[in-house]
Amino acid sequence: MIKNKQIINDPVFGFITIPNEFISQIINHPYLQRLSRIKQLGMASFAYPGAQHTRFHHTLGAMYLMQEVINNLRSKGNDISKDEENGALACILLHDVGHGPFSHVLEHTIVNGISHEEISLRLMQNLNIELKGELDTCIAIFKDEYPKEFLHQLVSGQLDVDRLDYLRRDCFFTGVNEGNIGSERIIQILDVRNNKLVVESKGVYSIENFLLSRRLMYWQVYHHKTAIGAENVLINTLMRAKQIANQGHKLFASPSLNYFLTNNIQKTNFTDESLQHFVNLDDSDIWCALKVWTESDDFLLSTLSQAFVNRDLFKTEILAEPATEEHIRSYIDKYVDKWKLSEEAEYLVSSRTVTTDMYNLKENSIDILYKNGEIKNISDASDLLNIQLLSKKAEKYYFSYLRL
Repeated sequence: MIKNKQIINDPVFGFITIPNEFISQIINHPYLQRLSRIKQLGMASFAYPGAQHTRFHHTLGAMYLMQEVINNLRSKGNDISKDEENGALACILLHDVGHGPFSHVLEHTIVNGISHEEISLRLMQNLNIELKGELDTCIAIFKDEYPKEFLHQLVSGQLDVDRLDYLRRDCFFTGVNEGNIGSERIIQILDVRNNKLVVESKGVYSIENFLLSRRLMYWQVYHHKTAIGAENVLINTLMRAKQIANQGHKLFASPSLNYFLTNNIQKTNFTDESLQHFVNLDDSDIWCALKVWTESDDFLLSTLSQAFVNRDLFKTEILAEPATEEHIRSYIDKYVDKWKLSEEAEYLVSSRTVTTDMYNLKENSIDILYKNGEIKNISDASDLLNIQLLSKKAEKYYFSYLRL
């Protein structure tokens, strides 16, 4: 135990206590400290200026909620050892360490074919060697290989503490109160049956609110058209930078950003060297490069960089169906005519389809426990949410273009 316990004052949950030296060691590790330099919501601050919180804030909040859940489950007679508690706390602290700059935005831009979850696992395994095997339980939980399945559900499931924190936290910092949830209430109604998480039947309405709030936050915040427009500008900027860097042009960039600009890094060639360069990157690498690129001799790179840095973003429209080739072509032709560009004018437009659902039937279900011992899936237990609504994937079609 820590002789003098560390206490963090969190704006969402109040005072958070770091429980022991093992957890303190993880929090203070450079892998986790890097998350304090990566915004939790990527581009959402272009639409909601208050969304300046970081992934480090989020991981601390998720750790606090994991502590609360474990204490609640123990109070109901569920056996969770100290090693399992430490494993679960370490796992939720480290579940996001594989995120790149601006969170999800660059996941398939500077690196292709490898998800942030896979990178997180690689970093956990590296840290486990450093800690001489102390993360064995953590890694087993993360990979869903630990016998107590409910511990994995708390880290990565449809009612995990990750979601419980980010919904509360993102509402707080964006000011979108409609998406707020009662995380304390949800924690109090959790239990375990057959080695899986269940929700006491009196909490059905809280789960309905949680699912609806999550859907609202996705469309109102995470997929806000201004945020999507900013994402499209940044993605196209980095793709253009990669193209001209691979043509032999030397661009200003930090050593690690330059590594990804000049090498085609994919899952198959994501080496230990790639991993080290990846953890050297954060939002500041991108911002610094973009500010210099605004003066680039390359017209497209400078135009795109200026659009992002000065918030002169792509105009973004939400369409009833995907933008047609003719519609996209009409904008490209305008840019070609105005600036005498080649087909590379396509960097000034972007067409995307964004999909989300409220409840994924392929993932671990949310199960409701009744007083008689019966267990029902939320899709059967809810009067408000039927199975068709719960599992329906909602799609929106975004078309972004540089204003003329």
